[in-house]
Amino acid sequence: MKAVLKSLDAPEQKPAFPRSRADVVTVDGHSIMRLELEEGWRWSNDWRPVLKTPSCQVQHDGVILSGTLHFEMDDGTTFDCTPGTVYVVPPGHDAWVVGNEPVRAIHWSHPKSP
Repeated sequence: MKAVLKSLDAPEQKPAFPRSRADVVTVDGHSIMRLELEEGWRWSNDWRPVLKTPSCQVQHDGVILSGTLHFEMDDGTTFDCTPGTVYVVPPGHDAWVVGNEPVRAIHWSHPKSP
C-alpha cells in the first residue's frame, strides 16, 4: 500500500448548502470534510428544505474544533458537542449552532459495505 496525501486546502468537492461551507476530499473510499456552520445555522431551517427529509438521515462521525453544536434526536434525546468532542451521531436528528460562534468540525464517513 502506498501513502495517499490530500489537502483540505485543495478540496475535490465544495458542496453548496445554505449557511455553511465544506471542503471534501476522498481517501481510500472515506470522505473527509472540513465543515463550518454559521452562527444561527439549524438543520431543520437551512438544510431540510434542500434535503427534503423530516430529520437528518445521515450518520455523522467527527470532532468539533470550535463552537457548540446542539443535537436533538428524533426520540427527544439532546446533547451538545463542544470543542474537543469526538462524536458518532446516528441518523434521525436535528442540529443547530449554539451561541454566536460558528461551528468548525472535521467529519468523516466510512465506505459503504457491499
